[in-house]
Amino acid sequence: MSLLILSGVTIRMAGRTLLNQADLTVDPGRRIGLVGRNGAGKSTLFKAITGSVALDGGDIRLAARARLSYLKQEAPSGPQSLLETVLRGDEEREALMAEADDPNTEPMRLAEVHDRLHTIGADAAPARAATILAGLGFDAATQARPVDEFSGGWRMRVALATALFSNPDILLLDEPTNHLDLEATLWLETWLAKFPGACLLISHDRGLLDRCVDSIAHLDQAKISLTPGGYDEFVRIRTERAMQLKSQAEKVADQKAHLQQFVDRFRASAAKAKQAQARIKAIAKLPQIESVIEDTVTRFNFPEPAQLAPPILSMDGVSVGYDGKPLLRNISLRIDMGDRIALLGANGNGKSTLAKLIAGRMEQMGGKTFRGPKLRVGFFAQHQEDELIGHETPIDHMQRALPTATLQQVRSQLARFGIDSERANTKVSACSGGEKARLLLALATRDAPQMLILDEPTNHLDIDAKDAMVRALGAYSGAVLLITHDPNLVELVADQLWLVADGQVKPYDGDMDEYRVFLAERARISGRPAGRGDATGMQGKHAKKQVDNKALNPLRKQAKNAEAKLAKLTEELKKVEETLANPSIYQPHRMGDMISAKTRLSDLKREIKSAEAEWMEAEEALEAAGAA
Repeated sequence: MSLLILSGVTIRMAGRTLLNQADLTVDPGRRIGLVGRNGAGKSTLFKAITGSVALDGGDIRLAARARLSYLKQEAPSGPQSLLETVLRGDEEREALMAEADDPNTEPMRLAEVHDRLHTIGADAAPARAATILAGLGFDAATQARPVDEFSGGWRMRVALATALFSNPDILLLDEPTNHLDLEATLWLETWLAKFPGACLLISHDRGLLDRCVDSIAHLDQAKISLTPGGYDEFVRIRTERAMQLKSQAEKVADQKAHLQQFVDRFRASAAKAKQAQARIKAIAKLPQIESVIEDTVTRFNFPEPAQLAPPILSMDGVSVGYDGKPLLRNISLRIDMGDRIALLGANGNGKSTLAKLIAGRMEQMGGKTFRGPKLRVGFFAQHQEDELIGHETPIDHMQRALPTATLQQVRSQLARFGIDSERANTKVSACSGGEKARLLLALATRDAPQMLILDEPTNHLDIDAKDAMVRALGAYSGAVLLITHDPNLVELVADQLWLVADGQVKPYDGDMDEYRVFLAERARISGRPAGRGDATGMQGKHAKKQVDNKALNPLRKQAKNAEAKLAKLTEELKKVEETLANPSIYQPHRMGDMISAKTRLSDLKREIKSAEAEWMEAEEALEAAGAA
């Protein structure tokens, strides 16, 4: 039985049709990525599903008793603690708890309430909420602080924790990684891999869409089309379809031209009049090939910097911090032209502080720094959006930044980042988040810097703009220092990883896959029970618990079953991949077989992720018990 069905949905906003008789079905356990251009109506569709936006036509049906959770782009507020805020997100639990505490609740009803609380695991809810908050970067002490003490970005993490905590049958996530650091993003990917419910995910994070969904719903021209597989597969299928349509259109155009040539030649000839009329009718009956609308290709173009001798910057034993207290100590590093460096480490560890130090926006507290005498640094940080002046245009901002430049030079610098003549004369207050980000990039690179420091540069950029940035950085000859929550961007851009943690900055020799394993291992070790106030917890932190060997049998069985399941799924995956590698399956008469194989491929990848997580969980539990 389907959880959610959209039938003939039509939505109009401000005189514009966002959806026109669109259909979509979400079955239990499905993971669907919702993509489309900025302004296509993705967030509006979510609001319609939750009932906060009225339909102009059609129907949206949610299965009876299905629990739905929605991550809004609105930060929570109030004096309650983070933990209390998340717990209140489960409205059913809150209502039942209130009934249980009400002295006027009748005994029969009270029994039903307690039974339901037991069924939904109400007693374990605080621990589960705390675990989710910890995964998103909040330690135990922080979870007890009031929501109002945090900035908007951190409060959006609380909103995400609330949506995840409610344990819904269907989860609606609207840009869930925008306010996360890389570590929290990786944690979210792991959480989604284990989540048993269905999920609709709006994201501009191409890597997240590839790793966490099994199909892509494309909202385009007021319709929704569903494609099996992740985002890369969606792009491949869409490209193939566009090429097929283009080929068909060319054939029809050739046929039409041939017929029209006869008509033009013999229209006035009495002897050929009937044949000409017949061909006019034939032209009218030619099939109308669906238009292949080529979206405007997004292009970025960083100015080419003047070359400098290496190193362009180096530090030896440098410390930096605030109010006389060092946050980072003994920093020793070197940066050359062409370096591509990504900073790893949780928020609060000092990544942005290091970026400001390298950019020359903070004074060091000790140590030695060499900076090339002609070094220019372009610095982009998302918070700089607050420094833009709403009633001014991008041209106003750029003319102030380049006071000696001509108007044509100003327009050319804006055009490097896709700000055309119309947007260049639009007030900043009327620009979208993506357009403001482009303006900030244009301002940061106005004097052709030899080093670019990019602190979360892609938060408001759509997928095409992100791809354009990757291409532009590939062509840029200067150094790049990147801070981002997007692991896909790190993998595509960086060739060096620096880990900022425990007051230190050190090279990280692994890749992003190894970093994921590193984070999982660190979380496992820090999550082990230690120092508990009971007899078994007071044996010393290096002592192993004595565990009855028989008690470990269920864990061993779980690990063995998961390993066997994983092997079986992997073998099936190999066969499906072999099937898809056979060119014959792409013949028109086997289109159904191809789609079925693609769908099964997506299912297998998701099931393998789940089996791997189950196997690792069992193995880690055995290891923690001293029996691995």
